[in-house]
Amino acid sequence: MNKDIQSLRDRTRGFAHRIIRLYMALPQSDPAHVLGKQILRSGTSVGAQYREACRAKSNADFISKLEGALQELDETAYWLELLSDVKLIEPDRLKPLMDEADQLTAIIVTMTKRVKQKESA
Repeated sequence: MNKDIQSLRDRTRGFAHRIIRLYMALPQSDPAHVLGKQILRSGTSVGAQYREACRAKSNADFISKLEGALQELDETAYWLELLSDVKLIEPDRLKPLMDEADQLTAIIVTMTKRVKQKESA
């Protein structure tokens, strides 16, 4: 397996692990429970979407799966912002996860653009 592919697989899985730990650290309240379920679903889906992209049957399928991962990352960033805004978790504790979501987004956007450019060349 390509080293870059494995590295991004590891990174998205690590992101999911961090999201799971965040979920487990949330206070026992209704708002935390609702937001926690949302972030748990979207944050752990990023790696699954990426793994599906790695098994894509075509460039169009690859792009579609990567765009699914981007949607999940964007949704996760939204839930992280809400958790921060209402201070269910201290904003400083969420910053590293927010930064990782931004970095993963940048990486996947770049990958998507490259494939699209190859397709149109």
